[in-house]
Amino acid sequence: MKRIAQDIKDRRFSKLYLLYGEEAYLRKQYRDNLKNALVPAEDTMNCTVFSGKDINVNEVIDLAGTMPFFAERRVILIENSGWLDSGNERMAEFLKNQPDTTCIIFVEEKVDKRSKMYKAITANGYAAQCDMQDEETLKRWIMGLLKKENKQITRDALELLLDKTGTDMENIKRELEKLICYKLFDEGITAQDVEEICTTRIQNKIFDMVEAVADKKQKQALDLYYDLLTLKEAPMKILALIARQFNLLLQVKEMKQKGYDAATIAQKTGLRAGFIVNKYISQAGRFKMEQLRETLQACVEADEAVKTGKMSDLMSVELIIVRYSMPAK
Repeated sequence: MKRIAQDIKDRRFSKLYLLYGEEAYLRKQYRDNLKNALVPAEDTMNCTVFSGKDINVNEVIDLAGTMPFFAERRVILIENSGWLDSGNERMAEFLKNQPDTTCIIFVEEKVDKRSKMYKAITANGYAAQCDMQDEETLKRWIMGLLKKENKQITRDALELLLDKTGTDMENIKRELEKLICYKLFDEGITAQDVEEICTTRIQNKIFDMVEAVADKKQKQALDLYYDLLTLKEAPMKILALIARQFNLLLQVKEMKQKGYDAATIAQKTGLRAGFIVNKYISQAGRFKMEQLRETLQACVEADEAVKTGKMSDLMSVELIIVRYSMPAK
């Protein structure tokens, strides 16, 4: 990332860039920064954008081999092509002898580092990995955005904000914009402001639902389910997220029993940030291993029952909640 910022500052660009990774916000941010630095916004003659899986590679190569029109360079932006994952040998060969007057920017979520495309780009340009950010990095970023708006946020409000939004930077940015507008004439943002304004992700509601199941709070668990239905969430999506939650809890519990620390568990499960994985470790500790396996199997059976017409989708989720939140006799 620092390399791209330095290239923009020095006005010395590579002819190839690759932006890849899970964090969409960072991919888009560096894409726009590069594009704006490489070519003026009004120059539509020398800037072409290709997007999607059906890009014609011959058209791209023909355009990339064409001299820019009264400009220093031609810029080609290629997004979500899948070429860095599935491969594109013709394009890979072209990149080895790409004209110096053309700059190509690839933006992809997934890449195969063994592919000829990836090797051609890294040999002739620069690849930047845009990963999900950890808790401390996100906190510094949030504080920086708020400082620009002359706003401050309390520690507990910051923790609550991240709890509600998760680690997705686009989601965090949207919620911050809502908070800034809400507190237009006030400098300080409190936990109460976050509670009143910020939207809780569906994953958080699923987490709370499973927590209620663990505590045998049947009414609370069902109320959360009905809230999701009111928000027009599909029962089968809710069922899939419940299954995902129990699968993650099972993985977390197994790794915790093997002695893995929180950082390793976060890396292996994809939970990433420490403040999230610690919540999962705590919740997993409220279940026995057999309970997690049994509930996960029940989700699989419920999914099959719905798809074979033996049970309605609404009822399938409700029965799982009722069955596993039933107080022990």
